[in-house]
Amino acid sequence: MWDNALELLLVHCEGEIGKVAIGGVPAIPGTTILEKMTHINTVDDSLRRFLTFEPRAHVAQTVNLLLPPCRADADAAFIVLQADKAHPMSGSNCICVVTALLETGRLPMTEPETTVRLDTAAGLIVARAACKNGRCLSVSLDNVPAFAVELDRDIRTTQFGTIRADIAFGGVFYALVDVARIGLTIAPEHARALAEAGIAIKADLKGQVDVSHPDIPGLNEVAYVMFRDRQPDGAIRTCTTLKPGRVDRSPCGTGSSANLACLHARGEIGIGDTRTSISTIGGTFIAEAIGETKVGRFGAVLPRITGKAWIYGREELRISPDDPFPHGFALSDTWGPQVSQL
Repeated sequence: MWDNALELLLVHCEGEIGKVAIGGVPAIPGTTILEKMTHINTVDDSLRRFLTFEPRAHVAQTVNLLLPPCRADADAAFIVLQADKAHPMSGSNCICVVTALLETGRLPMTEPETTVRLDTAAGLIVARAACKNGRCLSVSLDNVPAFAVELDRDIRTTQFGTIRADIAFGGVFYALVDVARIGLTIAPEHARALAEAGIAIKADLKGQVDVSHPDIPGLNEVAYVMFRDRQPDGAIRTCTTLKPGRVDRSPCGTGSSANLACLHARGEIGIGDTRTSISTIGGTFIAEAIGETKVGRFGAVLPRITGKAWIYGREELRISPDDPFPHGFALSDTWGPQVSQL
């Protein structure tokens, strides 16, 4: 365990809590952020469990470890800590991190726009914050290249028969499923059913879908299932599902990027086109295709995601030598049926 107290900023992006650990974070072994993330996932996950499990946390949140960058062209770095593991990138959490860095003065704010470069395990993220009177009015992320791996892939599921999904990368890998295929709609009253359906489908993917990023071999699994529903005005209602069984409160930046890649691969959008992503609770991101590129053999789109975050408090966490729960715990009453897999 570590010796110092951990200081966290309480931040949410369109309702999704993305706390930012700004003080007391111990050194994580590794020469790159990807190596540091891999260390957390494969060698020592005690800090992640301390920060993301009860009694110090709850299921509907993420904690972002703020770290010094490992590359010279970045201003800061972060790793996304969630209940199941450390993840390489998250759009909503990136917006939380940028807002925390600028509104607390850890990086200088320049009005009307400040550029922040973030080192992540998925690559360099360039963020542009619209700033006024010491506040971030919005944050636009130039995400890593997003690409469709396979469109309309048949997936055999235990609950829904054979359904079709798009497999795509938007910072992490996704299986994107039209929500009508499971007989639901994306609405607050269906959140529990959507969460359990998404986690079940993710389990069904094992042995059926293999992925590996051409340039970042350590990114080699489908991280999330995202349900989507096209609206009459062209907007996309989204619901990303996370282990052990919850839904993203935000419209999901990496999922929106992956969906943008699928639309581009189908020829439904071109460069300069935008789509609005709407969350289960009505929050919005704007996803824009700002360019094209190649990632290995895949045609890719360069996504820009725009959203907003709010700082709403601070907390300090300590560990006592006689604390019986240094690694935390999770109960199925609120964490869902898959707590035994965490």
